[in-house]
Amino acid sequence: MAENEKVNAAPEAAAPAPAAKPPKKPTLPGVLALRKVVNDVYQAAWDAKKAGKPVGWSSSKFPCEICEALDLAVVYPENQAAGIGARHDGQRMCEAAEDMGYDPDICGYTRISLAYSAGVETTNETRRVPMPDFVLCCNNICNDMTKWYENIARMHNIPLIMIDVPYNNDMTVSDSQVAYIKGQFLDAIKKLEKIAGTKFSEKKFAEACHNANRTAKAWLKVCDYLQYDPSPMSGFDLFNHMADVVTARGKVAAAEAFELLDKNLAELVKKGETTTPFPEKYRIMFEGIPCWPELKTLFKPLKANGINVTAVVYAPAFGFVYDTDSLDNLDGLCRAYYKAPNSVSIEQGVAWREGLCRENKVDGALIHNNRSCKPWSGYMSEMARRFNKDLGIPCVSFDGDQADPRNFNEAQYLTRVQGLVEAMEENRQKRLAKKEEAAK
Repeated sequence: MAENEKVNAAPEAAAPAPAAKPPKKPTLPGVLALRKVVNDVYQAAWDAKKAGKPVGWSSSKFPCEICEALDLAVVYPENQAAGIGARHDGQRMCEAAEDMGYDPDICGYTRISLAYSAGVETTNETRRVPMPDFVLCCNNICNDMTKWYENIARMHNIPLIMIDVPYNNDMTVSDSQVAYIKGQFLDAIKKLEKIAGTKFSEKKFAEACHNANRTAKAWLKVCDYLQYDPSPMSGFDLFNHMADVVTARGKVAAAEAFELLDKNLAELVKKGETTTPFPEKYRIMFEGIPCWPELKTLFKPLKANGINVTAVVYAPAFGFVYDTDSLDNLDGLCRAYYKAPNSVSIEQGVAWREGLCRENKVDGALIHNNRSCKPWSGYMSEMARRFNKDLGIPCVSFDGDQADPRNFNEAQYLTRVQGLVEAMEENRQKRLAKKEEAAK
């Protein structure tokens, strides 16, 4: 090339500057308050252990109000196991339990907790809890809980207090069922008085019930914000706040934090704003417990396709609201704890879910076939059939696990999400065509 041609040639195009990332949205004050609530619960357990006071491990749906009335420090293995899974230490802990002889087909939470109970160390990033002096179990979640907590009690040679909640085939809780639960609650109080070394306080019990109802009502209000279009948040945000409603239902700090979050979300709705980092195009129900080790993987294709999770049944299931305020009026408390997703009839389960789908205006359902939670996943095929028949929405399912990443396949998940997008878009185009035809 001649020298003058070099001079006169068009300059080489400069590489385009990378697009600026949108500024990160500030964390809501209510969310910050909720983070402190969980940290305080676990610190209180360590403080109690250091002071020589008994510390309990409890299933998430054991009546926390009883322990609050006795000033007993309690932590929750399900919450700890979910955190260990979310921090990518679940597989190692599950494998440790399997090396101890526990079957890989049992719940991932159970395997993680049994390994931890046996002394297997977690990584520095995961939350540790003090070893238990007693365990509290309520099988309204599932019957796996019974053997899980029995094994912990045997390992440490400590008392197990068990509340048996039989499966309910009816839509309502009968008086005889209430009487059965009430007797167990009263017996648990006597046993816990001996462990605590103090008498049950009716005043503290009334305060705990008041706080638990405040927490539950505020939590359910927060859950209800998913009904707005667009929603001021995602159902994945509710999953992030599950730790608070599990570990601190009976504490005033949890009630105040959820009430603050309620105000924050109301302000977002008023302004027409959202914390969701993408424009909402489709709205879906996410059915089941999330895959905690794969939350980012779950969220990424939803974000890419403008899919917002606006209905979940797992979160509001912890909204226990009742009228109990004393031991003379335990019926309301008993009825509330009798209703959990795995202890109610399929008709009740369908009614809950279809109500959420209608109220929260979903376009489809994404169903997690959770290897850990067989009672929940077992009737999901029938649930999907009902959704399609009754609501006319497409449903897709994917295999996974709430704690063990070995049971999740990213390629399968991505394919199922894409199939759901295509089905929802087809439905949308049909609706638009109908409107255009009606307008002619």
